[in-house]
Amino acid sequence: MSDVLYINSQMDVPDAIGASFGTQGLLLLPENLAPQFFDLRSGIAGELFQKFSNYRIKLAIVVEQEKDYGERFKELMWEHRKHTLIRFFTNQADAQFWLESSD
Repeated sequence: MSDVLYINSQMDVPDAIGASFGTQGLLLLPENLAPQFFDLRSGIAGELFQKFSNYRIKLAIVVEQEKDYGERFKELMWEHRKHTLIRFFTNQADAQFWLESSD
């Protein structure tokens, strides 16, 4: 799995930034994210979002079943529904379309 990006801790955030340079943004699927990512107390999501915002890089995250990740994470997803750089999607096609758009 060395060629696949996997966010397991805050230490993986620089790899995510590096993987997105020269692209339209980064698309993360559930298999790219450790369970700790969905626990907001871990700080992983916050660190990832902060870095992508700082670098002004689009980040699309696919979460098929939002109810699987708890109320706090659902709130985070709702807060990012219209964010200019970081958005959640229920499927990969919509996420890819947004990344490729100039929105």
